[in-house]
Amino acid sequence: MTQVQMADGDLNLKLAELMGWKSGGDPNKKRDFVWWIDENRFRLPEKWNPCTDHTASLEVQAAAIAKDKHGYLNNLAGIITEVYPRDLNWDIVWTNDEIISFITATPRQRAEAAYMTLKEVQRHE
Repeated sequence: MTQVQMADGDLNLKLAELMGWKSGGDPNKKRDFVWWIDENRFRLPEKWNPCTDHTASLEVQAAAIAKDKHGYLNNLAGIITEVYPRDLNWDIVWTNDEIISFITATPRQRAEAAYMTLKEVQRHE
């Protein structure tokens, strides 16, 4: 179930901003816009799509887990199963099928859970 009602491109933009990346020009002047991770690393927006690419979705998942691992799991569980463990005080036992659904989450599901988590963390900083 989709929880975040925005297009892939908009969600990608919000995720990059929440990860603290800065926008700017390409050092090789081949492109007008890139996401700078730091002075030596950048991502090209047209090649970085956590909503469809597994590698990019794992990158945003890792960023969200680093900020709030329980919040990320709660959000992913809510997207996949529509049950939010935080609402149940974490007194829940997941079935093997539910655990497999977390492991095999789609890039979009991971991106949405990461967005929800990073947005919540930002709200409390």
